[in-house]
Amino acid sequence: MALPTLRIIGFIIGIFLITLAISMVIPMATLVAFERAHEIPSFLWASTITFVAGLALVIPGRPENVQLRPRDMYLLTVSSWVLVCIFAALPFLLTQRISYTDAFFESMSGITATGATVLSGLDTMSPGILMWRSLLHWLGGIGFIAMAVAILPLLRIGGMRLFQTESSDRSEKVMPRSHMVAKSIVAVYIGVTALGGLAFWAAGMSIFDAINHSMSAISTGGFSTSDQSLAKWTQPAVHWVAVMVMILGALPFTLYVATLRGNRRALIKDQQVQGMLGLLVVTWLVLGTWYWATTQLHWLEALRHVALNVTSIVTTTGFALGDYSLWGNFSLMLFFYLGFIGGCSGSTAGGIKIFRFQVAYILLKANLNQLIHPRAVIKQKYNGHRLDEEIVRSILTFSFFFAITICAIALSLSLLGVDWMTALTGAASAVSGVGPGLGETIGPAGNFASLPDAAKWILALGMLLGRLEIITVLVLCMPAFWRH
Repeated sequence: MALPTLRIIGFIIGIFLITLAISMVIPMATLVAFERAHEIPSFLWASTITFVAGLALVIPGRPENVQLRPRDMYLLTVSSWVLVCIFAALPFLLTQRISYTDAFFESMSGITATGATVLSGLDTMSPGILMWRSLLHWLGGIGFIAMAVAILPLLRIGGMRLFQTESSDRSEKVMPRSHMVAKSIVAVYIGVTALGGLAFWAAGMSIFDAINHSMSAISTGGFSTSDQSLAKWTQPAVHWVAVMVMILGALPFTLYVATLRGNRRALIKDQQVQGMLGLLVVTWLVLGTWYWATTQLHWLEALRHVALNVTSIVTTTGFALGDYSLWGNFSLMLFFYLGFIGGCSGSTAGGIKIFRFQVAYILLKANLNQLIHPRAVIKQKYNGHRLDEEIVRSILTFSFFFAITICAIALSLSLLGVDWMTALTGAASAVSGVGPGLGETIGPAGNFASLPDAAKWILALGMLLGRLEIITVLVLCMPAFWRH
């Protein structure tokens, strides 16, 4: 790869690192507000180291008349996420006095909005660290939306090529220029975060907890300020606010922009939005009724417990209201399946994404009709868009490697002595971005601290692969990529 290209990539990554260093001011301000100024030096050192590293990459400048090719964007995307995670781990390392393996695992989980954690004792933990964890979720969430909208379509990966325009007309763009779309999405993201924080506060949380949980919910991350997660707050209003903010985070942000610009039916008419909301409501009612019938809870209370936990899993957030792994084998299996689904394309949610399941159904239905009517010409459309061969191929490729990645990670964890339940659900939750797995070790009531260091590095790789849609990372492993 040419030196000018590497300089441009380094320059952009340097800007990312400087932004990360500046963002560390927020947890430092939090420590001042909580009168714990003695903890500021750890963040100050981390910020300084990150700022100097970013400055070193920016000082050489950006070469003129050199543009990044699509293939260069693969390297930029992967390297920027990895390097940001490396430096984002410094506050955990310097403040919590944990190993770098644990610090990197926590930062990767934060940036990728996975929500898996190695930390415990959150109720008495430094408010600066709690704010930093939530802030990493928030930054990673908006970073992923930007990547999904601007970069992945360019790389011909993922589903945003289906959603670059308003669902009503493929030729009519949401906005004429990509930078205007980005600014509008950031404004919507900030606005929903603020509204979520106010709603959590009005529902009974403290201002600090409300801000943290709003950032965590809109990014569908799942980090909480308590070891009990949302079970610490008994007010039903808190739980329903969490459900709503998680759903908002799992919807396509480009459609928010379209709605604000006058297309009032953009969200309502979107096929994947309808699919996700329909799945949630049906699952709430079915599992809620089953949970009510098998416990002594009132039906509305059972529905609330189910709604929060189901929404958390489907949107790959990772919040928990009690240990749902104790609900019985039926719910255990159902939650395992729900963790693969994910939210909508162009949202902060992980997983396979709703639209891929919908497209798979369309393809299955078309193939069955073709068997019945061999001479028929069957049109395959989704959201008003024709499903061309390239889109179908990208969906099939992603789905195949998504399954292969989970199998490979689970097998690797089992080789390290991890039990099969922890290995399988841990691999699935890491790649899907759900956070907690199932079982006593990494279930909703546990965490990942007891796993071997090698297992944590493998799971961190799984988080990165899942967040970047897998193919973005795998292409760097091809020898042809590095040839001129």
